[in-house]
Amino acid sequence: MDTDRLDWTTEGYDYELPEERIAQNPVTPRDQSRLLIVDSLTSHHHRIFRDLPHWLKSGDLLVFNNTQVIPARLYGSKSSGASVEILLLEERQPNCWLALVKPGKRFKIGVRVEFEPINSTAGDLEPLSATVVDTDEATGGRLLKFDVPAGQSLIEQLEHFGHIPFPPYVTESEALPQQYQTIYAKRPGAVAAPTAGLHFTEELFQQLEHRGINKAFVTLHVGVGTFRPVEVTDITTHQMHAEWIEVSPETVEQIQKTKAKGGRVIAVGTTVVRTLEGVAMAEGKLTPYCGKTNAFIYPGYQFQAIDGLITNFHLPRSSLMMLVAALIGRQRLLDLYQDAIAQSAEGFNHPYRFYSFGDAMLILPGSVISVTSHQSPVTS
Repeated sequence: MDTDRLDWTTEGYDYELPEERIAQNPVTPRDQSRLLIVDSLTSHHHRIFRDLPHWLKSGDLLVFNNTQVIPARLYGSKSSGASVEILLLEERQPNCWLALVKPGKRFKIGVRVEFEPINSTAGDLEPLSATVVDTDEATGGRLLKFDVPAGQSLIEQLEHFGHIPFPPYVTESEALPQQYQTIYAKRPGAVAAPTAGLHFTEELFQQLEHRGINKAFVTLHVGVGTFRPVEVTDITTHQMHAEWIEVSPETVEQIQKTKAKGGRVIAVGTTVVRTLEGVAMAEGKLTPYCGKTNAFIYPGYQFQAIDGLITNFHLPRSSLMMLVAALIGRQRLLDLYQDAIAQSAEGFNHPYRFYSFGDAMLILPGSVISVTSHQSPVTS
């Protein structure tokens, strides 16, 4: 693949999206969303997500991110009565969290904040409070030390004080918190959903199993690294914020056996790609791993762990678009996006809808470009 200058600039990943195409609510049932299938270097098809099993083969392996979104948005006030809002990002030490804060000028070191319970009638709850103990230049956030009852963690308290944080572009949603959670979420820690997995239902899992398509799981706790905008002009200088990941020995064995038998490894979401490829780059091969990754993948990267991808439609100029472009090429990705935007609802329940609650794309191995020119730097 010969890359051009635009492959490594943020302007190369820009596109115009009509505002009405930003999905405000998920489709019900989940597997009724639309699916754009990219099956070769030149062809693609428009289907429904429930058709997925028919485009996979017996012996293929789907790899999912089993992270669970925590109620990471908290509302509270200072002792002066001024209202504040925080979005938890990651736990740095026990009950000490990095958080984005609003308004920032009210969060000076030493400031104490008290948070309001979701249910104002819950009189038996002990108060939840936190103190600002440091600032974080990389994110512009604050480190907050939470006071929680002895023997408990903040995550346990969030059930009573926190709110599931929908993305900022979801402004008029009627979605329930559980609709922003995959059905297989089991490991709390994410502040945003791995949205490619939102399309799966129990019925779809049963169909996949019946056709001999296997499942494996990794964990990446989605944080600021996934949704932080690329603000530099030259994307090769962009630094991803590290996110916590885990790849179990069982998942590594499943992937190795799948490839040995000629099966294909399909990542469900860009977070799975970053997890598996980040480990492969850091360790020289795919191996069990528990730690952090700041892997940033863009055109020119040679994939080592995955063969295909299921993903949603992403924001312009985002690192997620750049990762997908590394699989199928930047210009082809933009062409597919434009075709999806131009598609009407004829024959379907709705036109293609974009972003977290929107529709999906299946990139099959036959559509993945080969890389011969260079390997882009990926760190972890």
